Amino acid sequence: MATVQLINIKKVYPYVSGEKKSNKKKGAEPEKKINLQITDEGVVAVQEFNLDIADKEFIVLVGPSGCGKSTTLRMIAGLEEISGGELYIDGKLVNAVAPKDRDIAMVFQNYALYPHMTVYNNMAFSLKLKRLPKDEIDRKVREAAEILDITQYLDRKPKALSGGQRQRVAIGRAIVRAPKVMLMDEPLSNLDAKLRNEMRAEIIKLRERIDTTFIYVTHDQTEAMTLGDRIVVMKDGYIQQIGTPQEVFNHPANLFVAGFIGMPVMNFFDAKLLREGEHYFVELGGHKVHLSEDKCARLAEKDVPSQDVTLGVRPEHTELSKDGVAAKVDVSEMMGSSVHLHLTAEGRDIIIIVPTVDMENIPRMGDELRFSFAGKVAHVFSKEDGRNLEY
Repeated sequence: MATVQLINIKKVYPYVSGEKKSNKKKGAEPEKKINLQITDEGVVAVQEFNLDIADKEFIVLVGPSGCGKSTTLRMIAGLEEISGGELYIDGKLVNAVAPKDRDIAMVFQNYALYPHMTVYNNMAFSLKLKRLPKDEIDRKVREAAEILDITQYLDRKPKALSGGQRQRVAIGRAIVRAPKVMLMDEPLSNLDAKLRNEMRAEIIKLRERIDTTFIYVTHDQTEAMTLGDRIVVMKDGYIQQIGTPQEVFNHPANLFVAGFIGMPVMNFFDAKLLREGEHYFVELGGHKVHLSEDKCARLAEKDVPSQDVTLGVRPEHTELSKDGVAAKVDVSEMMGSSVHLHLTAEGRDIIIIVPTVDMENIPRMGDELRFSFAGKVAHVFSKEDGRNLEY
């Protein structure tokens, strides 16, 4: 199918006529407003974006609203002009190539179906524009409908379908074209939680049945973690980290990634990193934990000295203990197989997850307790710039 390569891609929205430009002197730090940089050129939405996407790979761009992920997708589609850098699809430079000639298909958040056409005609429309034979069009539409389990809806119009069914039609309309690259811009965000779960599973199945490269945009980290071969975490127009879901979860590059990926979010503490020869410890609330051998090796290789750090520990990696860090229970949330305990510890609000194996001994609101964690699950971040000190 196709590889996609983005080299130093940049997107700047220039000032409209009459709009006041920045009064900052040349060389001054660019102003930031609502997550975007304001420069003399205009508003910088995406900057220094570099990514190589392999053939048939499923890449997910994830980040908070306004981070530039949809803008990046629209530049790949040709719906936004590229301000700087080079975009290659299947080895061909496509910066100046029209969207219709890029051999891509895009699925939008709002479905974008023709309301006056039946499902069949919606899916067949692009093939009719190509003047393909009727029997070929019919075969392609019915094959796609069968893959997506919407054959029974081919004679209906979009208004007679549920949100999940409409999204299936939108995906079907894209895959009948057998595009080199499939672009999906938050396609599940308009669905309720149950339908989102079902459609995530459908997209995973779809990916196995069609040979194409997927680039998927979402602000939902669950979608990113379950769908992507690799995920690209973005913030303020910059890439924060690229890696497999497990790499990003287990080895976050900085505080932002650590706090954005994972649910509930990672707990953070003000702590001390102590070096004793080739060994490292973290000290929190008088509780000293020896970091794992691999973590010690990475820190020693970078010759990281003892210092104040931000310590990160995920709620699921924390456990109750007799001699750990002191805390007090503020709220206890029953979640079925586990209880989420909202605690106050070391001046921070944190969450720990406790299995509901022994319900009689689950702490209640107002209880005082202690918790601990293993050295292999502790993450140490720089107080200065928030980077993970291991990398």
